[in-house]
Amino acid sequence: MFGGSSAEREVSLNSGKAVLRGLLDMGIDAHPFDPAEQPLIQLLDEKFERVVIMLHGRGGEDGSLQGALQQLNLPYSGSGVLGSALCMDKIRSKLVWQSLGLPTANYKIADKSSYDAGSCGAIMADLGNEVMVKPAQEGSSIGMAKASSALQLETAIQDAFKYDDKVLIEQFVHGSEYTVSILNGKALPSISMTTPRVFYDYAAKYQADSTVYSCPSGLPDELEIKLGELALEAFDALAGSGWGRVDFMQDKLGRFYLLEANTVPGMTEKSLVPLAAKQSGMSFAELSLAVLKTTEVSR
Repeated sequence: MFGGSSAEREVSLNSGKAVLRGLLDMGIDAHPFDPAEQPLIQLLDEKFERVVIMLHGRGGEDGSLQGALQQLNLPYSGSGVLGSALCMDKIRSKLVWQSLGLPTANYKIADKSSYDAGSCGAIMADLGNEVMVKPAQEGSSIGMAKASSALQLETAIQDAFKYDDKVLIEQFVHGSEYTVSILNGKALPSISMTTPRVFYDYAAKYQADSTVYSCPSGLPDELEIKLGELALEAFDALAGSGWGRVDFMQDKLGRFYLLEANTVPGMTEKSLVPLAAKQSGMSFAELSLAVLKTTEVSR
C-alpha cells in the first residue's frame, strides 16, 4: 500500500514501488494499492490476505490506517495503532521518553490555539538561542526550520502551523546525526549522515547529491552497541514493533539525544533502512520480505 494523500505522497510512491519490485523478485504474489484512489473495502473485494504499509506520514503512519485494517481483519506490517500514533507525534514521543529518563533535547511547545508571538524571545533565551522548529506530526523534515533569532523563530512557527496545530521547538544540538534501523527486535548497523546544508532537511534527504551516508558509521564498538540498545529501548517505549528507525544527535561531548522514531521509514533503493540492511548482509528484496513477515504478528 503506497501513495496516499499526505505531504509525503511522492516519497511513499517511490518506497512502495521499490518494495513491490522486491517482493515480486522474492516470488510473492504482490499487488499495488493506493488508498487515495481506491476504497479500503476493495482490499476485501480482491481477497488480499495481508497489507504491507508503505504510506509515510498522516493517514498511513499515524495509527488511523492500522485501526481501519484491524476492523477489516487484515494483517498489516509494522507497528500497531498505539505505536504508530505515538511514534508519529514528536511531542508525545518526547513526553514518554522523558518519563523514562531517556535522553532528549530541551524543548517548548507552540499551540496554534494559544500561541503568543511575543513569547519567541523568551523561548530563544530558554533554549540557548538556537532551535529547530518541527510540526508535531509530519515526516521527511517537512515544515522544519532552524531559527537563530526571535524573528526567525516567529516565521518558522507560522510556517510550521501550516502543517500542524502543535509545533515542537527543540534546542539545537551541535554535533553528528545518526540513525538506527530496527528489524524484528534487533538493531541494524548505525548510519551517520552529514550534509553541507543547514540541517538534514527534505532536500538533503531526497534531492541533494552532497549528503554523505556512512555505514558502518565509524562509532567505536562500545558506542555502537550502546546506541543500538538505546534505539531498541526508545522504540519499545513508544510501543513500536516489527520494523522502524530511530534518529539521534550526538553532541560535541559524545552524548546522544533522541530525535524521533519512524514506524514506516523510507524504503527506496537509496533509503537508510536498506543501507543498514545491506551492511548486515541482507539484499533489498530480502529486506522487503522481512517487512512483509512482520504482518504475522498477532494484534
